[in-house]
Amino acid sequence: MTAVMSGSKMMKRFLLAGFSALALAGCTVGPDYHKPEVHAPTTWRSTQPPAESQVVTASTDPAWWRVFNDPVLTQLENEVAASNLDLKAASLRLMQSQAEKRIASAAQFPHAEANASYGRERASTNGVLGLLGTMEREGAGTIASGTQGFGPTALPGSVGNPSFNLPQYGMNASWEVDFWGHVRRQVEAATAAMHATEEMRRDILVSLMAETAQDYIDLRATQTQIGILEHNIDIANNSVKLTTLRFQQGAATRLDVAEATGQLHTFTSRLAPLKAQATHSLNALSFLVAREPGALDAELGKPGNIPLVPATVPVGLPSELAERRPDIRMAADRLHAATASIGVAIADFFPRVTLSGSLDIQALQFSGLGSWASRQYGFGPTATLPIFEGGRLTGQLHLRRAQQKEAATLFQRTVLKAWQEIDDAMADFTAAQRRRDELAEAVHENEIAVDTAKAQYIQGAADFLNVLTLQNALLSSQSALADATAHVAVSVANLYRAIGGGWQDIYPEKAPKKHA
Repeated sequence: MTAVMSGSKMMKRFLLAGFSALALAGCTVGPDYHKPEVHAPTTWRSTQPPAESQVVTASTDPAWWRVFNDPVLTQLENEVAASNLDLKAASLRLMQSQAEKRIASAAQFPHAEANASYGRERASTNGVLGLLGTMEREGAGTIASGTQGFGPTALPGSVGNPSFNLPQYGMNASWEVDFWGHVRRQVEAATAAMHATEEMRRDILVSLMAETAQDYIDLRATQTQIGILEHNIDIANNSVKLTTLRFQQGAATRLDVAEATGQLHTFTSRLAPLKAQATHSLNALSFLVAREPGALDAELGKPGNIPLVPATVPVGLPSELAERRPDIRMAADRLHAATASIGVAIADFFPRVTLSGSLDIQALQFSGLGSWASRQYGFGPTATLPIFEGGRLTGQLHLRRAQQKEAATLFQRTVLKAWQEIDDAMADFTAAQRRRDELAEAVHENEIAVDTAKAQYIQGAADFLNVLTLQNALLSSQSALADATAHVAVSVANLYRAIGGGWQDIYPEKAPKKHA
């Protein structure tokens, strides 16, 4: 009866110890991460007078470049998302980060491995076995059979201890009991780092989409500039012919011919740099789609119109900024990883307990490997506690806390920088429109002035130098208008880059979803 009661008490103690271990395993040291708040205004700030195109808070199409209604640009954006090498490299970095997270997660589970070995061995007579002996002398065969121990008295003289076979097989397993959350914090940090890498990839994607639109708009603007210049070269050619004819008729001077010819060469000199600039834009677009220089000449080499901006440009609500900007989410994930790393550093101060066990089958003869009597095993916990580390653990904890404070500071900086970029982009958008409108008026008036001056020159009521001066002014205003029109479209691309316009909602396979 006493034995039964004693066994019952032992079982209760064992269960109590097991439940205590499980309770301790749920303890996680270190600070818990709390997502920082981003305080956003209720409306976008406007510092410029209203313009023709207005920013509205309607929902934004993730494929924001569709606002230009340009199928060529849309096709280019698709090719960049599918082929860009920077984006592919970022995707590979994301795969690496996912693998690192999986490696860290593996520490949560037991580690088990099987083993087998065979050896031909001989024990040294003068070694540690010299401390042992046999009760009586036996032959080598008897000793090698495993029924008699080794020792210097077993085989005296030059014969010594015999060689023997030692085959064995078995398995062993170990598992660290995560009492203080050391492993859990490591997994948490690795998961946050993986999410930060994912957001870095999305940030690259957002920048690439805006860069593609900007390069395309620059190309169309340059092609427009070339068209304007070629038109003015034709006019200058006609002026040379007109002045030459009038000179031959005695109605003009040699000075008029020289001035007209000089203007023609001045206009022509501007053509080569513009064509080189168009080549640069084409090559930039070719690089973005991972193709060789000149690969897009057939598709984009023909002149096209500068993309037009619609009357309304939807940018969403200010409160959506934290969810739209990948760099803000990336900064938050890095803060999360730094916070979890503090818990890892704190857990290093506490004991680490590992449960391990092994089971092997060992025999001196192969025939004995199938016998349960050949088993040998061992199991039990192992605890390690750091006693003296020379300040390493303390220094590591201070390092992790400083890194966490740095990550928090960088998060605040990222948010503030985002607001600055958005405010600047909105101001540029409005200012670019007003500049474009003013230049459109200037072009209209300059065209009237040139036509009037030409008519007066033909009638002999004005000097030809006045015609040339006004023609130069017209070319300058036309070129500036083309540049301003392109700047309006570029400012829209920069605005969408600033608010975090993206791609992932349309093509989720190109931007993996976050997972725990």
